[in-house]
Amino acid sequence: MAEGWARKLRHADFIAYSAGIESHGLNPLAVQVMTEVGVDISSHTSTLLTDSTEPLDLVITVCSHADAHCPIFPGPTKVLHHGFDDPPKLAASAQNQEEALNQYRRVRDEIRAFIETLQI
Repeated sequence: MAEGWARKLRHADFIAYSAGIESHGLNPLAVQVMTEVGVDISSHTSTLLTDSTEPLDLVITVCSHADAHCPIFPGPTKVLHHGFDDPPKLAASAQNQEEALNQYRRVRDEIRAFIETLQI
């Protein structure tokens, strides 16, 4: 979701790539709630950070696990942490589909606010 928002809202400011320290696949509920706000992430992939060969200026971790296990980057790469709740974990205890989607929507909106105000 963060990559989708970054590409939509800040495409003139930077090139956004999403990668993680683990690959979990593309979550269909994340795709659905992003589509609701006009952001298509259906072609995004779950990429491992270790597969990236691009030099990075800025790495933003968005979960505590990634923050704790983020590798050291050579050179001038700046690492910033801004944590968000994990929608799949929140949705796991949902009583129905709508309640699960509401968890994704809340996090989606929090990520948007963060991307809009990100100072780089």
